[in-house]
Amino acid sequence: MIIESPTAALTTAPRLTEAARPSPAQLAWQREELAMFVHLGINTVTDREWGDGTEDPSIFDPADLNARQWARTAREAGFGTLILTAKHHDGFCLWPTATTTHSVAASPWRGGSGDVVREAAEACASEGIRFGIYCSPWDRNAPSYGTGREYDDLLIAQLTELLTDYGDIAEVWFDGAVGESARGRQRYDWDRIIGTVRELQPGAVIFSDAGPDVRWVGNEDGVAGATCWSGIDPARVPTPGRSDPWTLDSLRHGDPEGAAWRPAETDVSIRPGWFWHESETPLDGGALLDLYLTSVGRNSKLLLNVPPNRDGLLDDADVAALHAFAELREEVFGTDLLAGAAVESDGATLVLTLPEPVTADLVTLAEDIEGGQHIAAFRVQVDDGEPGDAPWRPLTSGTTIGHLRALRIPPTRIRRLRVSIDLAYGPARLTHVGLHHHARGEHRRRADNHD
Repeated sequence: MIIESPTAALTTAPRLTEAARPSPAQLAWQREELAMFVHLGINTVTDREWGDGTEDPSIFDPADLNARQWARTAREAGFGTLILTAKHHDGFCLWPTATTTHSVAASPWRGGSGDVVREAAEACASEGIRFGIYCSPWDRNAPSYGTGREYDDLLIAQLTELLTDYGDIAEVWFDGAVGESARGRQRYDWDRIIGTVRELQPGAVIFSDAGPDVRWVGNEDGVAGATCWSGIDPARVPTPGRSDPWTLDSLRHGDPEGAAWRPAETDVSIRPGWFWHESETPLDGGALLDLYLTSVGRNSKLLLNVPPNRDGLLDDADVAALHAFAELREEVFGTDLLAGAAVESDGATLVLTLPEPVTADLVTLAEDIEGGQHIAAFRVQVDDGEPGDAPWRPLTSGTTIGHLRALRIPPTRIRRLRVSIDLAYGPARLTHVGLHHHARGEHRRRADNHD
């Protein structure tokens, strides 16, 4: 239920730095909760995950490619943005770029006149969702890769095409992959790259391991840290592509004293691979709901990859899983068992009293993050209303809340719920407390509980 009178923390710890807070674009990005990744390219044809850049463009010919199907499926499943791999590490460009012949213009698809990026951008606009671009800095086909400034110029030219010819871009996605070449190891000019995006698409959020707007969660399992701050210390994650334990810990958990607001994005694929492979099958709707709880439900955003097949279509099994995922979210979150509860507050504690007892197995909490993220420790207690029972028993507890915190509990009879804020770094403003019934089945998933 929505809390009309947010609580204010009784116990506070002073911050060493002023609280980081989100920009309007970052706030909108997080409230969207779900984005769809679309990995399509030369690897779809070759049945590989990483191409080497020597592939012949003539093999790319997804005869039934239908970007409208991708965007429609994303919208129907509740995803707000679709992000397309315009160029992966193999360097094959899904648009007719002027920077290389290694592109769709050299393929038989659409008679050499096709443009996957344009079709995807137009499909997203038609379906009312936002469009994002992935452009790999690593390019295993470009002869200038590893030369420094010469390759930087090529990458900037490609970004300029992508960011000026396809309308508004919601998110620009850079991974940190860096490869060796005969010409050496490329050192990307990130200041220039980020400056180009800022100039051409000022409303876009920029993802990389290190931000500057959105950070990686530190794994590809679909699991954010049980403690997940949106703030981060930029000095601990200075450049994309670092994967030492120090960096991964910072990415997973964030930092309550972090000077930069860089919320975590949890990227994971619906299939074992990122590109489509005939031998693989997708996760089911229940497993996708589990991923939602360990990503969005831990103050992150879920970026779920759904790869088109060699015909250029999302497989029926993937589409069915996405629809089941949407139905399950509605089934679980569409009914708040706390609706109609009476609310009392003493400043650091909320007590919610229901007219009649309910049975729940999922608790959700939300914090007002417009002014920053402050809650560092909370407890939830329960009174089942049975005569003779202790009035308050521990139910669950945690550290951070942020945009959303979802906590599974054993099926529990609840008449009254008490939420206590034990530690906060500033005014702790709860905006939502919910109880739900999540009938847990045996779902097939690959993620472990990375706390």
